Amino acid sequence: MIYQTYEVQENLLDLLRPLAATAGKTLRSPYPGLGQVWPASEIVGILETFANLSVTHVRRPFAINSVLVGDRRVPVTEEIVASTPFATLLHFKKETNLHQQRVLVVAPMSGHFATLLRAMIETVLADHDVYITDWHNARDVPLSAGRFDLSTFVDHVIDFLRMMGARSHVIAVCQPCVPVLAAAALMNEDKDDAQPSSMTLMAGPIDTRINPTKVNALATQHPIAWFEQHLTDKVPLCYKGARRDVYPGFLQLTAFMSMNWDRHLRAFKDMAEARVANDLPRLQAIQTFYDEYLTVMDLPAELYLQTIQLIFQDHALPRGKLTVHGRPINPKAIKHTALMTVEGERDDICGLGQTLAAQELCSGLKPYMKFHHVQMGVGHYGVFAGRRWSTEIYPRVRYTIQMTS
Repeated sequence: MIYQTYEVQENLLDLLRPLAATAGKTLRSPYPGLGQVWPASEIVGILETFANLSVTHVRRPFAINSVLVGDRRVPVTEEIVASTPFATLLHFKKETNLHQQRVLVVAPMSGHFATLLRAMIETVLADHDVYITDWHNARDVPLSAGRFDLSTFVDHVIDFLRMMGARSHVIAVCQPCVPVLAAAALMNEDKDDAQPSSMTLMAGPIDTRINPTKVNALATQHPIAWFEQHLTDKVPLCYKGARRDVYPGFLQLTAFMSMNWDRHLRAFKDMAEARVANDLPRLQAIQTFYDEYLTVMDLPAELYLQTIQLIFQDHALPRGKLTVHGRPINPKAIKHTALMTVEGERDDICGLGQTLAAQELCSGLKPYMKFHHVQMGVGHYGVFAGRRWSTEIYPRVRYTIQMTS
């Protein structure tokens, strides 16, 4: 019933938004003296903000048409290298003969599309040949495509690295840090020719016993059966993935927003004020963020439930209990893939030290193949977006890639 209740609510809001837009437009040219009767300008801002904010479920375009390489701006086109029912390996192909290191960016499968990393991709693209895991919305994947669990996630990372070829590099953002580390461990253990030269893990839950956050607390409040019963549902019959068990993306969005509700209310207030003041740069900056933030995708229920149980409740990776297709994951086997870990000082989703834990787990690496950076003054999203990402974090990531190529 989760999905049905949500869709009834969304249908109602869809009916109200055009009315709010019309009312706001009308109040922008009020009758004489109306502005003295009530704060019409504030009401206009609220109505127009409501009319232009909505949750959507269709992936927005990356829209990276060109990038500055050195002192020259070169065209960029999106190239599909491979595709499975659950993901596309997308290549940002640049019109240049300059040789650059291949980098696979593994986007989180945690309720948002890979386009959430657009700004990050644009930064990395200037110096590297970039590919990304463009995950598909689970509600659009037919039930006949089978399951997608943690082992399937690892399979995708390994297969995509093999398609890219030897001496590639991999960057994982948040949730995929565990499956990417697992993939690197298996590939090193197997002496796979495509094992990555470097692995950058950014704000990921390697060991959630360390400095637990609200997210960690929520994940351990109930047994796994509770999450399955209350937070997963079957996709309605009107979608391609009808009857597939999913963790709806709008639930993830609601959970994240509730943890920082005051911050989001301030942002909505700022947006309303910017509309009234006709401050277009300020309005565009906030609107652009929320256009992407409110674009959500469903997760396969089996991946969601395994993530809760194995990573947040059982701490399977740091306790040496994680397996992929029944095969134990041994981070000590990583000897040829350099490691960089990145954390944000104010991260309220992945606490300080949780990603750093990978350094100790990968004890087979020589000290000169390990790098760590804590970025002061940033929260979770500041690790991979914004000014400090591009000016302080990214140069260290670039250095790691250059030193290990």
